[in-house]
Amino acid sequence: MPVRKRTRKKRKQLRKQRENSVIVDERIVTYMHSLEKPNNNVLEEIEQQAHIDGVPIIRKEMESFLRVMLTITKPKRILELGTAVGYSAILMSEAIEKDASIITIENYEKRIVQARDNFKKADKEDVITMLEGDAMEIMPGLEGDSFDFVFMDAAKAQYIHFLPEVMRLMKKGAVLITDNVLQEGDIIQSKYVVRRRDRTIHKRMREYLEVVKNHPELETTIVPIGDGITISVKK
Repeated sequence: MPVRKRTRKKRKQLRKQRENSVIVDERIVTYMHSLEKPNNNVLEEIEQQAHIDGVPIIRKEMESFLRVMLTITKPKRILELGTAVGYSAILMSEAIEKDASIITIENYEKRIVQARDNFKKADKEDVITMLEGDAMEIMPGLEGDSFDFVFMDAAKAQYIHFLPEVMRLMKKGAVLITDNVLQEGDIIQSKYVVRRRDRTIHKRMREYLEVVKNHPELETTIVPIGDGITISVKK
């Protein structure tokens, strides 16, 4: 068999393996989901509409994880990068103290409108403040060392670029949780197996993981929950 043909065949096999791979056994995930307590009516409604519209929101196991982390850390100021339709911000607002607040940033106009409607519907407008625009333009205007919890769930290829500003905004001891870092298992694949359109994300996510794991001001662990997350604490 010619080398080129054999290489194409190997790539096809690897691509098929990637498509069928899961980070956590699907049966375990299904069982975990079966144990989850139901959300309030507003969150349930937002979740159902998000699935209908094809809007990505955090997974059920990630919801539980966030609630637990917020209960443990009891943050007073939370920064979220990537509001989408407001689902995760509302969920977090249910798990924080009465004197705590959330700032969330979103750049997509259609999602901004939906999120504002959802914040109003959930009666969370006094707890959640949404800033409209590019996070890289907005974050420099925020006060440094002012957040004790950051949830990053925005454009994956931008994580590596967001990090320096996020670090500036984090207090000592602040927690940073970054979602979707394992890319459905793609992160362990060669860039030549990953679809061409996904190679930039693949490259930058690998860079991000390398940086947060070795950053002198962070203590970071990678957790294979949902689509993979990192938890970092600022030293």
